Amino acid sequence: MASPAETFPRQPWHELPPVLAGLIRPRIDAIVAEMVEAIRGEVASYRGPTDSAVGRDLVESIRRALRQFAELIEHPESPQDHQLEHFRQLGRREFLAGRTTDGIQAAFRVGARIGSRRYAELVQEAGLPPELVVPLHEAVLIHINALSNEAVKGFLSARLRSEGEVKRARRALTERLLEQPRGQDRVPLAPVAALAERAEWPLPRAVACVVVRAAGPVAVPGGDTALLTANRGNDTVLVVPDPGPGGPLDRARAAARGRFAALGPAVGVDETWLSLQCARLALDRRAASGAVPADGLFLRVDEELAELQLLRGSAVGRLLGRRVLAAFAELPSGRAARLAETLDALLMSWGRTAPEVARALGIHPQTARRRLRQLDALFGDRLGDPRFRFEALLALRTRALAPDAG
Repeated sequence: MASPAETFPRQPWHELPPVLAGLIRPRIDAIVAEMVEAIRGEVASYRGPTDSAVGRDLVESIRRALRQFAELIEHPESPQDHQLEHFRQLGRREFLAGRTTDGIQAAFRVGARIGSRRYAELVQEAGLPPELVVPLHEAVLIHINALSNEAVKGFLSARLRSEGEVKRARRALTERLLEQPRGQDRVPLAPVAALAERAEWPLPRAVACVVVRAAGPVAVPGGDTALLTANRGNDTVLVVPDPGPGGPLDRARAAARGRFAALGPAVGVDETWLSLQCARLALDRRAASGAVPADGLFLRVDEELAELQLLRGSAVGRLLGRRVLAAFAELPSGRAARLAETLDALLMSWGRTAPEVARALGIHPQTARRRLRQLDALFGDRLGDPRFRFEALLALRTRALAPDAG
């Protein structure tokens, strides 16, 4: 239990006659009413009706303060834990109600002013020595300051707890967004909305993932509550809401400056995992090619989606290539490579003419005609089959993305 000496470093109650407590108690209701009226008039956050939760808290807290003050005059050494806990709880409720410590402290100051005045009048009316007014005034200030401090402690404790809960909710929300749904186990959007509310993160229309691949920590603005952050091995993932020019996207780009990073495509909130997947695939692809400058690189993935789609299914693409392009397997590697290049240019051309293929490859038209005749000999009528053309183009593109694959 906390003794008054632990709560109040200076204890002027010892200088006050116990009879003063008997004078205060019959006037408590009247003083409470006056304090409530003054506080409601001067402190905006307490102007609600007295029968509201705010009003009831205000009245009860003032009444407790006055009773405690009388108790300290009468019994200066009495334990005060029960009273102090009430004011800590008051501070917690004030935080949960969205009010500030400024309002709490202003209300206590108003109460102290009214109390000092009314107690001094009681000293005068009772004919007590006028010099009691000085320690009485000091006692009021010390008492109110201590109660105010307890309320602020409760407020700050609730805020810390709330911030901890928000951080936990933000972590849970980030993990949920980045988790890829699997078949029938796909989680509907409703839990995401509930998590976002607990995380104090307004659900945006779209998000995009910035993935920063770096061994060291990525400096994300500490006060930037718009960006959600998670770690995936050496990747730092930033979930960027409404990733248009300016705003959170600019801050994410600043955090990634000088690093190897990629911006995934903008997607709906329930497809955040897909933006992450695209960004990581783009980084993997560029890293495998060795085309990463020492001073970093920031990739925009939107224009690479076709390649990423093929890269994701590259194993299947290789199987497709073995079947569709089997005619190349028996040829010398150099000749096979030249004909594969020519077939790709043919499939991408509009008119499928030798001059068009020659321009695409930068070769002489006669060379293009010779190669086209070789392709005709290898594939025949299939060169005019839309399905073969589609499958061959997929196989050639997959081979180009992973030339060293089996």
